[in-house]
Amino acid sequence: MKLVFSNIFYVALSITIFSFLLFGLFILSEYLFLEPYIVGHIQQGTEFGFVLIVILSALSALVIPMNIYRINILKKSKGKMGGSVFSSFIGSVAGACSCGPIGFAVVSTFGSVGATTLAFLTSFELPIRIGAITLLAFTYYTTVKSLKIECKVR
Repeated sequence: MKLVFSNIFYVALSITIFSFLLFGLFILSEYLFLEPYIVGHIQQGTEFGFVLIVILSALSALVIPMNIYRINILKKSKGKMGGSVFSSFIGSVAGACSCGPIGFAVVSTFGSVGATTLAFLTSFELPIRIGAITLLAFTYYTTVKSLKIECKVR
C-alpha cells in the first residue's frame, strides 16, 4: 500500500473515488438531502446500510487506485482489475436502485421487468452490498499479494 499511495496522483484518485461514491450513494439512498437545506438523516433501522455504504466506498477507494497502479506501472496485469470495478458497480447499483425517484423511473421505463428488478434489488440490497464488500476485500488481498510478488521481480 505504501508503494502505491506514496504517489500523490493515487491519493487524489482515492479521495475522489471515495467522495463521489460516498456522497452519491448517500443522496440516492436518502441519507443526505440537498433541498431546501443540506440535511443528513439516518432512519432507525437503516444504520447497517449506512455503514455498508461507507465500507463499500472506502474499499473501492482503496482497491481501484491500487489496480490502476498495477496497470500503469507493471503492465502485466491488465485483465485482473475487473473484480474491483465489477464489485464497485454492483454495490453502487444495489444502493442506487432502491430509492424512490430512481425506482419510479426504472418501473416506468421498463414496465414489469423494471418492477421485478426493482423489487429484487430492494429486497436484497443489503446482501448485494455485503457480497460486493466481500468481493472488494478479496480483490484487495489478491492485489496486495500480487504487488508484493511483482515488485520483488522488478
